[in-house]
Amino acid sequence: MTDSIQIDTEKMVNEFTELTAIDSPSLGERQMADCLMKKLKDIGFSVDEDDCAARIHGNAGNLYAYLPGTLPGRPVLFSGHMDTVEPSCGKKAVRHPDGKITSDGSTVLGADDLAGVSEILEGIRSVIRAGVPRRGIEILFSPAEEIFTVGAEQFDYSRIRAKEAYCLDLSGHIGTAAVEAPSLVSFHITIHGKAAHAGFEPEKGINAIAAAARAVSRIQQGHISDKTTLNIGTISGGTQINVVSPSCELTGEARGFVHEEVLAAVENTRRIFEEAAEEAGASVTFESRVHLHTYRNGDDDAALRHFRDACRDIGIESCTIRTFGGSDVNQFVLHGLDGLVISSGMTDSHTTAEYVEEKDLADGARLVAALITQEAEIDS
Repeated sequence: MTDSIQIDTEKMVNEFTELTAIDSPSLGERQMADCLMKKLKDIGFSVDEDDCAARIHGNAGNLYAYLPGTLPGRPVLFSGHMDTVEPSCGKKAVRHPDGKITSDGSTVLGADDLAGVSEILEGIRSVIRAGVPRRGIEILFSPAEEIFTVGAEQFDYSRIRAKEAYCLDLSGHIGTAAVEAPSLVSFHITIHGKAAHAGFEPEKGINAIAAAARAVSRIQQGHISDKTTLNIGTISGGTQINVVSPSCELTGEARGFVHEEVLAAVENTRRIFEEAAEEAGASVTFESRVHLHTYRNGDDDAALRHFRDACRDIGIESCTIRTFGGSDVNQFVLHGLDGLVISSGMTDSHTTAEYVEEKDLADGARLVAALITQEAEIDS
């Protein structure tokens, strides 16, 4: 990367704190979308918002932006998401003398994923300021990523011109990329029992909570193999203390690196609940949904090769990991893109202890700039 490309770290940090101050919970990203649309237009992008908001019951759609390049070949796609997990409202970024940026402790910081968004914006601006040759650039900023990537799931991928995509939505030091991500299937279970007075005639009832407990005790949770995890996350039931519980609801998930093994874990869960319910004289309604499909990047994939080249160009060591977390890249790969999720430097995300270092923000922007200025393969 040419020495003429310079990152304006102070301006970037100020923009990051500006973005984190915007309330942007999942399905409530309207103000964030308006802010980012203006910033992209100010850079020179053509920008539009799709109509997925109504379909996902939110108030903002996917932002898609395009900026032509001066280098031959296909453009490169960068992505990040606009929503933040709870507690997310009233965020206040705190800059510390050692370069760490945290929240005030009462909310998340929002580095997931506004660190990535900020790095994309400044990386692009730095290349434009330098006036150096660059690839065409596409941007996809999605809503509702934190609730199983439902925003990116709704996007019309026939609009994408790029073949390779970089999603800045991973924890760890800049230079880290996840080359394997899981399938994820959620499930919702309702056990239907029978109410009866718990004091006068409990024998006339069928206790749905007891049937659920019997099933849960038979299910292996946590790591059920080195590739698959299963978890029952919520349970609720009953009406009051003197009534035999007529119903019980449970929710959970399975995730893993072999799609068929994840499906088998969910099917086994269904079977166990049906057997336990039958033993108690109850019945079961079992619903499941596939949210993410597993993928793995190959060493010869263009996105991974260009990522390693870009890290080398800016003097950062690259490393690859696998992650049990999903991202919009799961959707990209389903639609034929060569996608790679890379670190934005965020740490302890999804907690009120979340933080990012100012140096990592700057390095993330440098990496974006390096990816933009690489020459792409020409389609034959």
